[in-house]
Amino acid sequence: MQIRTVRYDHPDARKLNDRVQLEYAERYGEPDMTEMDPAQFDPPHGIYLLVYDEDGTPVATGGWRAQERNGEGNRDGDAELKRMYVVPEARGRGLARRVLAALEDSARAAGRKRVVLETGTRQPEAIALYTSSGYEPTEKFGLYRFEADSRCYAKPLTRAAEPAAPASPAPAASASATSGSATGPASTTEPVPGTPPAQQAGVSTAS
Repeated sequence: MQIRTVRYDHPDARKLNDRVQLEYAERYGEPDMTEMDPAQFDPPHGIYLLVYDEDGTPVATGGWRAQERNGEGNRDGDAELKRMYVVPEARGRGLARRVLAALEDSARAAGRKRVVLETGTRQPEAIALYTSSGYEPTEKFGLYRFEADSRCYAKPLTRAAEPAAPASPAPAASASATSGSATGPASTTEPVPGTPPAQQAGVSTAS
């Protein structure tokens, strides 16, 4: 599986965008009429990604474009997600989540403040993806902001944590602390009650 950065009007992107529009028409009765300028997805003010499977077939897509405060409800520093899509035959493999993470990383690197998106009540699987990835409902924006079916979500982009400074060497222990003395036993480290053994040893058990 390979994720590539392409132009919004790349031939393979057009193929998947046509499939996106067909699915919108099936679910909502019409394609998405939002104006889309391919140049809006050119770095550093946006990006467009395609996922190719092992035989070179494009199977997923997604992009973001920079938005600033405007009359459609956007804020300064927004990165608006567009055309998140996985072909039906490639669903259930975590591709949408991988594309979403890559888009968030690129938007953060470009200095965007939050990621926003517009979806709808007839796309429950999309809503499940976003809410499970830290997105929360936000005020409606965009062309369909007055539509009852429209749902908008946002996620703040926090900066990656700075590397921790190296720890200072611990002072050498006294002989009485390491080998015992008349005043007490040698120093030992006791497990914390209820702590998994892996965590006691300093090993993360997170998956």
